[in-house]
Amino acid sequence: MVRIKRGNVARNRRKKILNLAKGFKGAHSRLFRTANGQVMKALIYSYVGRKQRKRTFKRIWLCRVNAASRQYGMTYSQLRLLLKKASVDLNLKMLAQMVVFDKESFAAITKLVK
Repeated sequence: MVRIKRGNVARNRRKKILNLAKGFKGAHSRLFRTANGQVMKALIYSYVGRKQRKRTFKRIWLCRVNAASRQYGMTYSQLRLLLKKASVDLNLKMLAQMVVFDKESFAAITKLVK
């Protein structure tokens, strides 16, 4: 039988996985088999986490704008309706930024649409 010479292929593959596993604890960063499992798991979690981050930020923004609009005597949905009628095109993220950093302009907008 002929001897198979693979060159650097296996070493490079293992090195790539171990580099991705840097920062993991114990054997999870040193032994290839456990590191491989942990890297695969981490990649799945990072994929899911990118989707979840968008959801959580939207929830935070909604809570902030709702709380701020209730101080001016309306709910978030009423504020959105009045903004649409007044043809003010501000998305949820911009409204939340105004609530946090520029309360005076948010108050002016709510008075304008009322």
